[in-house]
Amino acid sequence: MQRAAPLATIAAAVRRERERLGMSLTELARRAGVAKSTLSQLEGGSGNPSVETLWALAVELGVPFSRLVDPPAAPVQVIRAGDGYVVHSEQAPFTAVLLSTCPPGARRDLHILNAEPGGTREAHAHIAGTTEHLVVIAGRWLAGPEEEPVELAVGDYIRFRGDQPHRYEALEPGSSAVLVMEHV
Repeated sequence: MQRAAPLATIAAAVRRERERLGMSLTELARRAGVAKSTLSQLEGGSGNPSVETLWALAVELGVPFSRLVDPPAAPVQVIRAGDGYVVHSEQAPFTAVLLSTCPPGARRDLHILNAEPGGTREAHAHIAGTTEHLVVIAGRWLAGPEEEPVELAVGDYIRFRGDQPHRYEALEPGSSAVLVMEHV
């Protein structure tokens, strides 16, 4: 079940970024083309912001859209198929589900993994600052930190530190996944 981005996260992010710029609520609302009352409600943790409102605010605040809707990162993150923070459009039958943001200065490598049951790929720690992102596209996997691997099914997503020992194990024949390795 997909869920909306938590209003508390959005409220805190908009307020934080607005204050960082020393911009008044009135000025941000004017620049973004948003009613001051709408912005006030949003910063107060109420309302139901559309993707257009959030994009307009992000542009005027000079930050990526993701900075307004992505909660603070946990060391390991799992998003099950059908889950994730959803933002709806006012203009079209369109939704956006953000899985992961790219921090400033990061480099990413993209891989397709294919595996069969019968063995575990035990990966040593990569260079400091490496984060791995995995989306299962076929089969089932046991993947993640060596001490706390997570069982994942088609459509599930996991993020974990790649600069610590970790593992990949196919639990079904024909298991495939997309792996993004982020190096900062």
